[in-house]
Amino acid sequence: MSDALRVTAPASSANLGPGFDSMALALDLRNEVVIEPASGVAPQVEVAGEGAEEAPAGRDNLFLRAFVAAGGDPAGLRFRMRNMVPFARGLGSSAATIVAGLAAADAWREVPHRDLLGLATELEGHPDNVAAALNGGMTLAWTGPRGVSAIGFGAPEVSFVVVVPEQRLSTAAARAALPAEVPHADAVHTATRAALLVAAIGASDPDLLRDALDDRLHEPYRAQMAPLLGAVREQVAGHRAVYGATLSGAGPSVLVWCEPEEGDRVAASLALPGASVRPIAVAGHGVAVD
Repeated sequence: MSDALRVTAPASSANLGPGFDSMALALDLRNEVVIEPASGVAPQVEVAGEGAEEAPAGRDNLFLRAFVAAGGDPAGLRFRMRNMVPFARGLGSSAATIVAGLAAADAWREVPHRDLLGLATELEGHPDNVAAALNGGMTLAWTGPRGVSAIGFGAPEVSFVVVVPEQRLSTAAARAALPAEVPHADAVHTATRAALLVAAIGASDPDLLRDALDDRLHEPYRAQMAPLLGAVREQVAGHRAVYGATLSGAGPSVLVWCEPEEGDRVAASLALPGASVRPIAVAGHGVAVD
């Protein structure tokens, strides 16, 4: 066993327009947890940063739950957490926490490298965010006869701006807004755009993104719950350096897709009261353990 261990995992933006519950992008905003021996038997949890006043400090803490699910024993350990990913903003905070807990348990027990995607998906409920948090870059995840799988596309040749509102939106509430059925034409439209999104990234032809980022499967139904999306799209309309804007995960945050090297300029042009605007890089690697 190590004397101390540090694990970090990135934020992520899922769905990416038409890639509902399948595509995600890891963002260079990372949660950090340091694990070290402590006196006594009960695990000690210290939380700083996002959610410091509300994250559980006992065994029901999400990181500890993931740590235990991967076979770790938190008894006699101190967990010092520094959260940078905002809670309930559509930026994959739970996925980052789960992935960090799983990887930390394996590293602490010195378990040989294994595929954690299936277990992470079981804890999270869907594979898109955890795939990005595990692997970094842009990922596509799916479930087949052999379980959950994912492939990566690396970092797309795009600059990004993330717009994060003050208000929160629970994933459960955002999912409840989705209808049980959608028109066949909307399903075809979105499937075509999802394929075009993959083609745009694979061919390094970002101009195709101007058409690819148009979703009809989930964003129209969540628009009232995430009004920031409409406000951002109104401000970037006609901006030559902007390919489009997508709801980040279930919302309410928004991801703006920009021409390379244009993120700073686009961010400076946005004025959205009650929201923070910042250029953000793609996290080229996922969860990391020192």
